[in-house]
Amino acid sequence: MGVSTSSPGKGIALVTVDFPPVNALPVQGWYELADALRAAGRDPQTRCVVLAAEGRGFNAGVDIKEMQRDPGHAALIGANGGCAEAFAAVYECEVPVVAAVQGFCLGGGIGLVGNADAVVASEDAVFGLPELDRGALGAATHLARLVPQHLMRALYYTSRTATAAELHAHGSVWRVVAREELRPAVLELASEIARKDGYLIRLAKAAINGIDPVDVRRSYRFEQGFTFEANLSGAADRVRDTFGKERDA
Repeated sequence: MGVSTSSPGKGIALVTVDFPPVNALPVQGWYELADALRAAGRDPQTRCVVLAAEGRGFNAGVDIKEMQRDPGHAALIGANGGCAEAFAAVYECEVPVVAAVQGFCLGGGIGLVGNADAVVASEDAVFGLPELDRGALGAATHLARLVPQHLMRALYYTSRTATAAELHAHGSVWRVVAREELRPAVLELASEIARKDGYLIRLAKAAINGIDPVDVRRSYRFEQGFTFEANLSGAADRVRDTFGKERDA
């Protein structure tokens, strides 16, 4: 349980997340993931990082129950900071990051995958931001990197999900494979990247980040300001208290 790093092939670092039952990460988990990603990228032997997860789904976002147990704002502030650091660690990793997505990729999972350099997904993978149903806002910055603008808005406002096949059609998912083929498929892509010159691949990552039209760190932090406003207003608590319960409206 937690975050672990292994080396499944030459030049490849595999960072694996395992927080049962649904990979909803606590505050400390987000910071552990950020540290693991940055450490993997700093290793001069690493030329590609694979971000994967154990269990039914890739990521279910933040641990809502951790917030519900906190009578103040410490958990919210911690989650905001932890998510920002983990998302930035993917984007700012010194080498390309390839995400391997199975099952659900929700909330914070979108922040991770949206900042990845490439995505391989299983056929059962779904992607979405149920933030409005969880008393939060954020990661529209990252969903906008996966789907066109108007689809992003519709998905965000409705809390609906998009399938791996749909994202593949939009060009944001590299390959869609059967779940049992996910790990071999993502390692195949990672191996191809890892065969490049280590110095040049790092220059390539920095160059591509440098021409991005959106500053993803600043954009996401702007969104998070509205999350905190929603909490101060009491709106977030009203919605969050319904988490896991039936709602009439």
